[in-house]
Amino acid sequence: MKTYLPNRFIVERDPARCIQCEVCVNQCSFDANYRDADEDEVRSREENCVGCHRCVLFCPTRALNIRRTPLDYRENANWRPEIIEDIIRQAESGGILLTGMGNDKAHPIYWDHLVLNASQVTNPSIDPLREPMELRTYLGRKPDSLTVEPGSLALKTKLAPQVAIEVPILFSALSYGAVSINVHESLARAAAEMGTLFNTGEGGLHRKLYKYGANTICQVASGRFGVHPDYLNVGRILEIKIGQGAKPGIGGHLPGEKVSAEVAATRMIPKGTDALSPAPQHDIYSIEDLAQLISALKEATNYTKPVSVKIAAVHNAAAIASGIARAGADIIALDGIRGSTGAAPKIIRDNVGIPIELAIAAVDTRLRQEGIRNQVSLIAAGGIRNSGDVLKAIALGADAVYIGTAALVALGCTVCQQCHTGKCAWGICTSDLRLTKRINPDIGAQRLVNLLRGWSLEIKEMLGGMGLNAVESLRGNRLHLRGVGLTDTELEILGVKMAGA
Repeated sequence: MKTYLPNRFIVERDPARCIQCEVCVNQCSFDANYRDADEDEVRSREENCVGCHRCVLFCPTRALNIRRTPLDYRENANWRPEIIEDIIRQAESGGILLTGMGNDKAHPIYWDHLVLNASQVTNPSIDPLREPMELRTYLGRKPDSLTVEPGSLALKTKLAPQVAIEVPILFSALSYGAVSINVHESLARAAAEMGTLFNTGEGGLHRKLYKYGANTICQVASGRFGVHPDYLNVGRILEIKIGQGAKPGIGGHLPGEKVSAEVAATRMIPKGTDALSPAPQHDIYSIEDLAQLISALKEATNYTKPVSVKIAAVHNAAAIASGIARAGADIIALDGIRGSTGAAPKIIRDNVGIPIELAIAAVDTRLRQEGIRNQVSLIAAGGIRNSGDVLKAIALGADAVYIGTAALVALGCTVCQQCHTGKCAWGICTSDLRLTKRINPDIGAQRLVNLLRGWSLEIKEMLGGMGLNAVESLRGNRLHLRGVGLTDTELEILGVKMAGA
């Protein structure tokens, strides 16, 4: 059937520079570049181009350029080109439109409307090069009070399991199958080197990565893929996935073409079959049911591991978080509307959920008002882009943050949103062995370590500028934040004052 969709991109090839080497042909997993056998010439199928830039960057003579198709529709604020083209796609396919990555709509990015404080005269700043600066934080349930043995420092209070992380940044849930084994290994190795944690996502953990168990969060999702006693006992933290920011209220779907033999073995499903996670966990229909699963996971691991519950940021997230804390969870992970995914219905990704900035502030406020903030650690996720976002999240009330898209960008991702196809030209979101080898775990781990190290240095500089020598001194301290260009209602929800106040 003839498509009514225009090409999204134009592939410009400079004939004076192109040496017909076919590097672009070999690098493009979407068949946008090919050799015309009749003309014996390398050409492009522009209708296949997704704008991943792999061919541009690997062309040895810099003969290629990718740019947006300059096709214009009649101006209409309601019927924008994206809306028109989505209707055309569904008219031609009759199905749900899928996409990868996170929400790309122009919702307010509250990080960009928040600014941090700095010390000046009466409260001098601290030089992180010459003064100790503490980025370590502890994840887990804290007691209401502490008692010590008289005349000694011995602690009488029995503590719930605590997990120390050396930087307040963790790698978010990226499941094996949605991403390649080399990506998982890169994340695991970087987490181990930087003293933090990576999250398996809902696809289980490949046996070759069990040696990184001390730096692993093992997720238990509705499909129970890869969940067994060895898996539960190898991880440092267990996480019950209720929802995620890119698709609140619905389940997961890993297409069968991405379920290779290795992925199938890890997930404990047949090779080539779709891995469908139901929307609800069928043993959780109430807070009491959740409390029972939390207790069961703690019992299964001899009460040695904190249990986290991950939820999507939605309008009643604060009330939900209160119930989760009272259900016995040690950690709550909140995933905002800009959280990414390997595959989601486009309409869900773009229209369901709320920004993480508002959610984390609301949850922290609610838990403090109820006097139970100490009972859980909070992890913020969904659109964390740099070290400034990290510190602002902590000032709003988070103990730490998850990063997913930023980690993938460090590995080469260009956010072309084609994760669901399994054809990722960068070897990230694919199980194709020809493509997965494009991620070298040695190089990938080092790039991730460099990212976290750079952010850590920046965090120390900003903390020093505030006159703080420990990241835990900033947690929930919203006096160190001010808003710019926000309404009174937004300022009230965020719990911050207007700049200049």
